[in-house]
Amino acid sequence: MPRGERKTGVVRRGGQRFILKPKVCFFCRGKGKEIDYKDVSTLGRYITDRGRIATRRQTGACAKHQRRLALAIKRARHLALLPFAPVHIRKTGGVGLLGRA
Repeated sequence: MPRGERKTGVVRRGGQRFILKPKVCFFCRGKGKEIDYKDVSTLGRYITDRGRIATRRQTGACAKHQRRLALAIKRARHLALLPFAPVHIRKTGGVGLLGRA
């Protein structure tokens, strides 16, 4: 199997057959979409409800874009665009809503 590809397979659950589709990186697929630390709404999708950076398995991002994503989230946190702690997420009602009243 070539490097960077994920394997697809046939899965049986309860007598039903379905084929697993490989996840494709959102940023590789959208050629015009760049990862920017100022784009809080996009970065907020890649943070869990506990305030942690989501893993590659959860995000479906390739290794290159996951590293850039983590760096952008850390920069946004440092500039107080994103919260560090889940307490802020609970108080504001979501990620990316800080500073908007």
